[in-house]
Amino acid sequence: MRHALKLANGFVVTTDNSGGIGEKQADVVFAPNDVVSYFAARVALLEQWAASAQVESVIIHNFSGDAAWQGYVQGVNRLLKDVDLESIFITGSSETNMNLLQSAMSVTMIGRSREFVNCDTTWFIYGQPFVGSDVLENVKAIADLKKVKIAIENGYVTNIWPVGSKGIQAEVRILYANDKLFVQSDIDVEKSAGPSTVVLVGVPKESIEQATLHFGKELRKIIID
Repeated sequence: MRHALKLANGFVVTTDNSGGIGEKQADVVFAPNDVVSYFAARVALLEQWAASAQVESVIIHNFSGDAAWQGYVQGVNRLLKDVDLESIFITGSSETNMNLLQSAMSVTMIGRSREFVNCDTTWFIYGQPFVGSDVLENVKAIADLKKVKIAIENGYVTNIWPVGSKGIQAEVRILYANDKLFVQSDIDVEKSAGPSTVVLVGVPKESIEQATLHFGKELRKIIID
């Protein structure tokens, strides 16, 4: 489990936030509100999967004003539709007393843990690291969540580990519990992966061929020096 909070009765809570990205004039990065919430929800969902949990409800925390609410809901709904989870209940709250100069929001997901699969796996890097506006310009190179979900359902992938702002190398060191490891790759392993544009996937040895065919050229075996 990565950053998930595990509660009694198998409940799992995950969250991700976004600040200074949106449609306000003072935002550092301009992006439509539905795109902002889509990628925040993406991270929270990956954290659920990393904890072997299935999301059951979503809470949106909106600090950008009433006008942003519908866009945020649309973005979360679009992500859930992409991974065939359209029946998930969405609720939340908006800050309407204070008008902030920059956009700010977060997405929290509540799920329930499933049976954890523990087997001998080989870890791979799936996707490439991007952050900010580069995410929108390189959609085909980032980890596709629908492909990840299908791989999990078919047993090609048994474990996942989202990569965040610290980059691939930092996450691999945490995953392997060794802060001396160095990852060799043709992509930048120290660059921020923003909204988890990279996912580390654990593939059973007998499924490596199927996983390679399924994910394509954006799947790279983790090579450690």
